[in-house]
Amino acid sequence: MFDGLSEIDAADIVRCARTLLRRPLLRADGPDGELVVLVHRHRVTLQDLFARLLGYRLVVERRFARLHKSGPVDDDSRGVPGMSPRGYAYLALTLAVLTGIGRQALLSRLVADIRAAAAEAGIAVVDDVADRRALTAALRHLVSLGVLHETEGTVDVQTEALITVDTDLLGQLLTGPVAEATSPERLVELAARPGPRGVEHAVRRRLVENPVVLYADLPPEQADWLRRHQRKESALLETCFGLRTERRAEGVLAADPEDYLTDLHFPGASTVARIALLALPELLEAPPGADGRHPVAAADLRALCARLVEDHPTAWSRQFTDDLDRLVDEVLELLRRTGLAVPTGDGWRLNPVAHRWVPVPDGAPEREAEQPATAPAEPGWSLFDEEIA
Repeated sequence: MFDGLSEIDAADIVRCARTLLRRPLLRADGPDGELVVLVHRHRVTLQDLFARLLGYRLVVERRFARLHKSGPVDDDSRGVPGMSPRGYAYLALTLAVLTGIGRQALLSRLVADIRAAAAEAGIAVVDDVADRRALTAALRHLVSLGVLHETEGTVDVQTEALITVDTDLLGQLLTGPVAEATSPERLVELAARPGPRGVEHAVRRRLVENPVVLYADLPPEQADWLRRHQRKESALLETCFGLRTERRAEGVLAADPEDYLTDLHFPGASTVARIALLALPELLEAPPGADGRHPVAAADLRALCARLVEDHPTAWSRQFTDDLDRLVDEVLELLRRTGLAVPTGDGWRLNPVAHRWVPVPDGAPEREAEQPATAPAEPGWSLFDEEIA
């Protein structure tokens, strides 16, 4: 694929490919926008690379580049932080309304049309704080994507503003073919359909989009294909996307040495991330099942979190230590989003990759490191003492 290219051009193409994987909608006026010119220059090679390796469609214009990835299907760990289900409903309704509103509109008219579309779709609209917050979150997300521009005023459903719509970007947002879908479920299914090469594209997409791919999570034909092509895929991912792979008995891990392609870092500096990290050693003591995963009971995790809070009382944020149930829920959600844990019918299971992050404490807990009481020291010589001959 890189035959006939200089080392500089090949490196530029890999850099552009990595950026598009991280930012599927790359705008000249957005983050990493300086690369739009480079993407446009190498658009033919990049379009061939994504089509051949992943079955993705790449649209390149002067102002932006849009990589149409496959949908996540039932994976809800890649959503917009802070966006509620009602916010996503308003996002879909806003996209539908924007297709017929023109290039500019008053915010009040846009909000009225969105609520009318919601009523037409059978969605109850209650003008309360939660509803306004969800609608505002949807509008602000479109502002962050560059689809909406705050020409005058700001996006707030309680104030007036003049909104400009970028119709070119609007037409590139949806990945699924709306015209072919007969229901919302069918649209999600069509957006996640495999590429032209079937198993090859499906497995390679998993390797590129997920840090860890376990054989137990793949259909038998995909797991067999990955076992037979491990070495070739490792070289391909490193050459084209800069990913380093590690092959283990349970599956394959694809890591980015520069941490650029990582959308969620673990471990982290927050209270939830540190407690999750410290809880791993004891949680992994449970014997693994046939799939290599370790069972975890929520009650055991709660007791472990309580002990960690007691052992290190000054290390955590009070908003979590005062509500232990919330802390446990947040720890489990973080482990799920990072791919370290999966929910089951009777609890949770930790993936084998969690062993990579088992920490080694460098000191005793604060409650066990109490200093023994000592008698006050006798006062010594001072400048006010009389000189003794």
